[in-house]
Amino acid sequence: MVKPSLRTKSIGTKVTEEEYAELERTAQTGGKTLGEWCREVMLASVNGHGTTSQPSGGLEAQALMAELVALRTIMLNVLFKQANGESVTAEQMQKLIERADADKLKKAMERLRHGAKPAED
Repeated sequence: MVKPSLRTKSIGTKVTEEEYAELERTAQTGGKTLGEWCREVMLASVNGHGTTSQPSGGLEAQALMAELVALRTIMLNVLFKQANGESVTAEQMQKLIERADADKLKKAMERLRHGAKPAED
């Protein structure tokens, strides 16, 4: 019978209260302790694999969702102005694009996390 390898090394890092809470929520969503989840994510990253317990999906999903969120923001703003009989100048359009791009990743991550949570009864 082969003995399993013992884990004898540890890795530590400092995070803010908010980051810790976010990491802990993500681990709990996957039904894991924070330590288990961190180990799984780090090893998956090193081995070039995604992890199914990571609700944010892969980098591709994050990038795609960020672009969709930005596009949605821009379209809703333009359509709202047009519905009120207003036109959008080139300068206003550029500001809309810049504002949508500024927070698209944060909003995308929130949406991906929200979509990965189990439905509450």
